[in-house]
Amino acid sequence: MQAPEEQAMPERNGAELLLDTLTAQNVEMIFGYPGGAVLPLYDAVYRQQFRHILVRHEQGAAHAAEGYAKATGKPGVVFVTSGPGATNAITGIADAMMDSAPIVVFTGQVGTGAIGSDAFQEADVLSMTASITKNNYQVHDVRDLPRIINEAFYVATTGRKGPVLIDLPKDIVNATTNAPLPAAVNLPQYRPTPEIDKRQVAALMAALSQAHKPLLLVGNGVHAAAAQTEVQRFAQRYQVPVVSTLLGLGVMPNASPLFLGMGGMHGVYTANIALSECDLLINVGSRFDDRLATAPQKFAPYATIAHIDIDAAELGKIIPATYPIEGDAKAVLQLMLRSSATKPEVSAWQQQLQQWQAAHPLSYEKGTAEIKPQQVVELVGELTHGDAYVVTDVGQHQMWAAQYYPFKHQHQLITSGGLGTMGFGIPAAIGTKLAAPDKQVVLFIGDGGIQMTSEELEVIAANDLDIKIVLLNNHMLGMVRQWQDLFYDRRRSATVFDHQPNFTKLAEAYGITAHHLTDPQTVAADLAAAFATTHAALIEVAIPELEPVMPMIAPGKPNNEMMERD
Repeated sequence: MQAPEEQAMPERNGAELLLDTLTAQNVEMIFGYPGGAVLPLYDAVYRQQFRHILVRHEQGAAHAAEGYAKATGKPGVVFVTSGPGATNAITGIADAMMDSAPIVVFTGQVGTGAIGSDAFQEADVLSMTASITKNNYQVHDVRDLPRIINEAFYVATTGRKGPVLIDLPKDIVNATTNAPLPAAVNLPQYRPTPEIDKRQVAALMAALSQAHKPLLLVGNGVHAAAAQTEVQRFAQRYQVPVVSTLLGLGVMPNASPLFLGMGGMHGVYTANIALSECDLLINVGSRFDDRLATAPQKFAPYATIAHIDIDAAELGKIIPATYPIEGDAKAVLQLMLRSSATKPEVSAWQQQLQQWQAAHPLSYEKGTAEIKPQQVVELVGELTHGDAYVVTDVGQHQMWAAQYYPFKHQHQLITSGGLGTMGFGIPAAIGTKLAAPDKQVVLFIGDGGIQMTSEELEVIAANDLDIKIVLLNNHMLGMVRQWQDLFYDRRRSATVFDHQPNFTKLAEAYGITAHHLTDPQTVAADLAAAFATTHAALIEVAIPELEPVMPMIAPGKPNNEMMERD
């Protein structure tokens, strides 16, 4: 990655130099919250009129940066102060690490001479974040600042993407220098783009030609590599059916006849049975995590496994692969598409898959007395023509959105996958809308998650962001309650909300229009009216308290042992 050419620079302090370097990195905006240790930095933001989104909690800054990064593929940038500012951001940093989201976090720090003295608002953020960042730095010389920033952006956005943190002692951002911006990044030990083993690719394609039940599994790595087109071309050319992970949704349009749906714990029947019955499984950009490979020792028992991943550490970590291929998903798929391998004979396999789909469709019990959450997601899909950015918090609503929204596009689902962070939804929707101001953004959220970062509603209102917030309210921590009912003899410990705030009044207190939907006979018209405005709206929908997410795979059970709706 090239940085600007070196040139003579005027004398400036570290804060000004930092913003100049961000400008050279084409940073459009910063998500942050000021404090004592970053006062020089915020003074430079003021003087340079750098676009800054003031969140209301540092966790919100990190999640908003994630939303921005997941929607665009570009790095989100965070400014927080030292001590509690940095520690408040840690959940978002960990979330970004689990989901390979490129963010660069700048944390304030006490002056160099006070480090290690337990000074006011001091925290050893380097130690705290060592395991949840791709790399972290503490700047000790203002002249090193541009180099470190450029390295941080390079590391965050190449290879397996992820968060990088830069800790800024206050005296460093106050110090002055006329050092130029570095001309290029020089990290000889960092190898973000591995050389692809073409022999393994050729062997995999030969195996594909001989397969009778091939299956393509797509994960978040396809989004990271912008390889949606290559996946679709490959699936179409070889007539290979496709299963998605949660974070892989949108790679293959839901409407494609080759798409079987999401696999894993709350995946659809046909997708999970296909994973259990295939004879060749080609995994592109998925970690084989425990939400997908629910019983690794029994996963895909009849399949030869091919695993394509940019991160060599993932190859063989959970599921052994006959064809482990380290490489960028787009580059590997392009090699596979250049192969002259013959198309496998899959007609019987496709017929079997169609029979399973017909016999076990994704379904829910429709009624006239209550509004079903699955119906709400379907109606929102119709209102948005399947084109919206769909942001979710974490819980039952997240799975209903994944199951029932008609995804079409890459980067379309913005959700917390690996860490499963409640409170992700509102700030991530903010980052998504700021990244794509001309696109429709819908947030599905539960009554538990909304109370974790509800202060960020003020950011939506203050910036007049047209985000439609669909609050599915069952007065429960629904997913945890579902597990308690299934596996703990219905002992609903601390999962029932006997008292809740008035969410309508809460939204209105922030100046956001609110709707409270309770009538299943008018829910379609009520949703359409709420979505007709061009400003934010909170749409609270009363849903059944005990509505389950189905299908479901119990802990430790293999993919073909699903619990379906009674």
